[in-house]
Amino acid sequence: MIKKVNFNEQGLIPTVIQDDLSEQVLMVAWSNEESLRLTIETGQVHFWSRSRQALWRKGATSGNLMLVESIHIDCDKDTLLIRVKPTGPVCHTGEVTCFFRTLDEL
Repeated sequence: MIKKVNFNEQGLIPTVIQDDLSEQVLMVAWSNEESLRLTIETGQVHFWSRSRQALWRKGATSGNLMLVESIHIDCDKDTLLIRVKPTGPVCHTGEVTCFFRTLDEL
């Protein structure tokens, strides 16, 4: 199943995270083949950090995990949508979502 995913030239795919209950978009990050495999195997969301060049499990340090409810892929197979049950705030700022301000607030 993972072999059918269209990862980009860097081996990554944009991954949208959505709260399964509220349907609120919580964050967007990058996945690679290994992080997607770990997400499927563990039921906890894993990503690829482009800045650290390393795998990371969301909530590993904060304790605010994201438990997978379902994984969807778009029609071009080049973007993932993972619906989750978060165990706490998702944003590193402590906000529920990373999308907590509008552009005109910058």
